[in-house]
Amino acid sequence: MANSQSFLRQRKPPAAEDTDTLGSVNATDDHDAHKRDNEVVWGKTPGGEVFRVPTTHDVLTTLFDPRYPKSHLDLLNLGLLIFFFFYFAFWRGAYDAGLGWVLTKQSKKKWIVREVQRLGWLDEKRCPGMRKWIRNQLQGKMGKDYSFDDLPLEYNTWLLFRQAVDVILVNDFLAYCMFAFSCFRVPQGLSVTVHIMRWLGGIALIGFNLWVKTEAHNVVKDYGWYWGDVFFQRGNLVFDGVFELAPHPMYSVGYAGYYGLSLIAGSYAVLFASLAAHAAQFAFLVFFENPHIARMYGKRKAIAKRTPLFPTSYGANNNAAASSSATPVEADQEQVQHQADLPTPAATEGETASETELDTEIEEDLPISPPKKKLNNIITGSGKGSGKQNGNSRHQSHPSNASSNGDSSGSSWAERKPISQHDLLNKYFRRDAIVLHNVDFLRATDVMLILILSYTLAFALLPSFSPSAQLTLHFVHALFWCLVHYVGLGCLLSAQSESKFLVRHYLKNYHYPPNEGGSGAIVEAFANWKTIYNLSMCMTNVSCIGLAWKTYLMPSDWMIGNQLLRHTLGVMLVSLHIWASMESFEVLGVFGWFFGDFFMEEFPAHLEYTGIYRYLNNPEAMAGAAWFGLALISGSKLVFTIAVVRHVANWWFLSSVENPHMRKLYGDSLRKDAGFVKVIKSVASKNARILESRAGKHAPELKRVAKEVKGTFDKVYEETADALEEFLAKSRPKISEVVQDTKVLLQQSRERLVITRVANDISSYDTEKYRVSIVPSNTTGRLSYYLGEPITVKWQAPHNHSRKDWIGLYRVGANKSNLVTKTASMGMWLPVHDEEWDGDIPLGLERLSATAEISESGTVTFKANTLPWLVGRYEVRYHHDGKYNVMSMGGPIEIYVDKPTELDFPSVRQSLMRVVPLCLDSDPSLVPPSCKASLSPSDGDGPSEPPSPSESESGADRDPDDFSFWSERQAKRICMAIKQIFDIDYAPDVVVADANLSTLANRILLSKQILMTRSPAVD
Repeated sequence: MANSQSFLRQRKPPAAEDTDTLGSVNATDDHDAHKRDNEVVWGKTPGGEVFRVPTTHDVLTTLFDPRYPKSHLDLLNLGLLIFFFFYFAFWRGAYDAGLGWVLTKQSKKKWIVREVQRLGWLDEKRCPGMRKWIRNQLQGKMGKDYSFDDLPLEYNTWLLFRQAVDVILVNDFLAYCMFAFSCFRVPQGLSVTVHIMRWLGGIALIGFNLWVKTEAHNVVKDYGWYWGDVFFQRGNLVFDGVFELAPHPMYSVGYAGYYGLSLIAGSYAVLFASLAAHAAQFAFLVFFENPHIARMYGKRKAIAKRTPLFPTSYGANNNAAASSSATPVEADQEQVQHQADLPTPAATEGETASETELDTEIEEDLPISPPKKKLNNIITGSGKGSGKQNGNSRHQSHPSNASSNGDSSGSSWAERKPISQHDLLNKYFRRDAIVLHNVDFLRATDVMLILILSYTLAFALLPSFSPSAQLTLHFVHALFWCLVHYVGLGCLLSAQSESKFLVRHYLKNYHYPPNEGGSGAIVEAFANWKTIYNLSMCMTNVSCIGLAWKTYLMPSDWMIGNQLLRHTLGVMLVSLHIWASMESFEVLGVFGWFFGDFFMEEFPAHLEYTGIYRYLNNPEAMAGAAWFGLALISGSKLVFTIAVVRHVANWWFLSSVENPHMRKLYGDSLRKDAGFVKVIKSVASKNARILESRAGKHAPELKRVAKEVKGTFDKVYEETADALEEFLAKSRPKISEVVQDTKVLLQQSRERLVITRVANDISSYDTEKYRVSIVPSNTTGRLSYYLGEPITVKWQAPHNHSRKDWIGLYRVGANKSNLVTKTASMGMWLPVHDEEWDGDIPLGLERLSATAEISESGTVTFKANTLPWLVGRYEVRYHHDGKYNVMSMGGPIEIYVDKPTELDFPSVRQSLMRVVPLCLDSDPSLVPPSCKASLSPSDGDGPSEPPSPSESESGADRDPDDFSFWSERQAKRICMAIKQIFDIDYAPDVVVADANLSTLANRILLSKQILMTRSPAVD
């Protein structure tokens, strides 16, 4: 029997030339594939007939590989597969996209109810047949307690909507099942155990899916299952049971059946379709359900609201006064013991800090009491007195005004203000980098992070290069770091010298406690500069050494040619570089090495020419000798090129960055010639006299020629210098003008990113019947409004005006035409009829009947985000039918700010007391209590939320100058106002971290003090 079966599976004998290959251990995969293709399989029927079995292919290859012919049944199978796939995609899209879209519009504007009302489906007079049919359908479906005529329109519309939802859900489920069954296959190459586990796992997932859906329905009932809260209110939903199993179980684990059926079908097509459908369901959750839940049940949480962790009150100060005689250590121990006795709050209690992305730092000693001196009196002089300070004094914080002006009994607010979670967060977190979010390229740690990531990705992703390409890569790398070190950091240092750019950057983006006297920004800016400068210098030298190493070849015979001489000279130049750098550092110290006089003004402004500076003004030029030494040692033109580029870049740095700053700082005390130059000039002058004495009668002629040559060189130099200075003098205002024009053009281009749509029926409307008039300001009585003050516009239009008309605010001169607006409103617009719009999109409802009452006049009020937050002149434009046809214009109006005449604390705080409430929309729950007395009842932006009991109880613990925000946009408004009033840039994070009028006023004063320039020269 064995002999009779041995011939059923045979292989063709290998060719003679392949015998050794087949027997070899190193046979390739190509040979294995070739053997499999040549395999011959024999079959035998029950009658004993032996035949050769042809090659067959799996179902996926048969259906989807175009290289194989298709039978009619294959085409039918493929057609059914494609049909069910698109059939399922259609109903899945109807669910996630269709239902998501209509439910969103219903949630925002009650669109479904209004459409049913507009179409008259439930109106007995307009559509009696449709109403009767719907009435019969609903009454036949509902129970005995249902009365179609007695229930409101919203409830009946919801019942009608349920019918449409059922059609979509049933067809979606059926289409998915049919698609899965059409893709059913038995995977090959799996054992029976794996198939059994696959089926059991699939059935378990489907069963789990059904259980989750059933339990979820038992919790939310039909009201939540069919989104009833979009149509009417029935009380708050209670989510328990299966909703504690996973977040959004109906949309997350409730779709486990998709993957169970994918296991049973054994098809990747079903799996990928399930993943896509599940992703679409999550999109439905993110774009409709979550925003709807936030609108219906969510409560806004104020940003920067100082809720005390351990509430105290003004009444508790008696106890504090009684214990005021205790030592600070005893007081701290008592406070720690009191906090230890308190229960630890649960993680879910109170407001979380994850509502915002603000990671700034707040002062350790909370808002300080206002200083009573003017800015000129609180500015610390930088003359002789400051020059005698010890070097370490720059690290010491100045005494805060709170301690100097505060009451000695400790009764000031700052001393008894309770700690809050907001203060703690801003104390320990300051715009920290999270992956690549909040990365700051002027912060040393972030620069290192980017470099590590860049070099890691470069090593992983760069392909293998040829030797020449490797040299080119090393040359580019060295050139890059050379330019970064001398040109990039040179420009940064020049900006610091001219406008204190680095200090401004840290003042703008990072929060510093006011009790530091403003030194925090300077210290941190200088610390980060030192790290970045040292990193750049090291990378510059290492990249050059790497290039020299790649180009260096060890000589086979040191005595041939100039090999030994080049190496000797190269080592000498490298040694000269090291010696010059060490000597320079010995004279400069860390202060001069890191250009400390660009940042700190506490140090005495005087020069000392000692050490190597006794002989050279700029010994840094000798520090580049090592680069030429490496070029000699390696004998590479690439290294020599880098050395030349480095020398030129260093010359530019000295002449354009360091020398101008030195002249500004030290003035005439700078010497012109160093000792080495003086000696050379003295020797040259002596030799000239000797030559003149020996020349005899030719001496006058030689002297005349020498003077002419020297005069020619001096003249050329002076003319070149004058031409360059004249060019720079003429170019500077032009460059400034170009920069300003560029800013204006960028603003205008941003405004002009709009597709102008013009109505075709404009001729049927009489523009003379359209009117807009602006209500004068309550404070000025004119069309002049303080920044943030609401602007009320009255409008009048004919009876047949479009309900999609709108009114926009534009800068005067932004539109050249008075007939058509061609610039974007940038959000500064309001609809004439608000109910006709869904955000920026008109709902497209049909015009109401002629018998309906249509207002021919009304008012709109620009406030909050619809206001312009830049001072200037603006005009009002009335537009037709959601288009850009101008029917009427009004204005111009002026938006202004009042700049204080004196920069002292009372005037700065008074300016903030006026502008901050306007930036906060005059919301009484946000504005500081010290400003509420100036608010009128009409100033608020709609009804504000009533204070909670906890807020009322802790009102005594609130600083009268504290304020909070609903969104970061309000903080941005305050930043814009401060920029326009005080010319100080702050990031919203800094304002949110302060959230206090007095603290913000002191910050502005300290910033102005820090940014004041030092006198250009010393006495």
